[in-house]
Amino acid sequence: MTTAGEKWTEAYVEAWRSNDPEQIGALFADDARYLTRPDAEPRLGRDAIVAGWLDDLDEPGSWSFRWWIVREDAGFVAVEGRTEYPAERDYLNLWIVRLDAEGRATEFTEWYMPRPHED
Repeated sequence: MTTAGEKWTEAYVEAWRSNDPEQIGALFADDARYLTRPDAEPRLGRDAIVAGWLDDLDEPGSWSFRWWIVREDAGFVAVEGRTEYPAERDYLNLWIVRLDAEGRATEFTEWYMPRPHED
């Protein structure tokens, strides 16, 4: 049985691949908060989240992402992942996602840490 967190994460990765504004927007509640970095203002609301995503998008095929759910409780999901950019570097990822009853994120916080290429 697929959990709400797994469905959301799969949809996020699909939106990441496509950079389609409708797919991106469908992930988030109208008044969602997207926290990208400690030194950046959060993106507030679906429209700002979509616009910020499209301003800072990754080109399709320039990355790969492996992930797994670390913890999921009602409305709370912790996802660990690894993003590999072959031309650049690798990142270890931790996402905290808070979901509403419809499975849309009301808050999304991501942390990432560069990891050197392994030989």
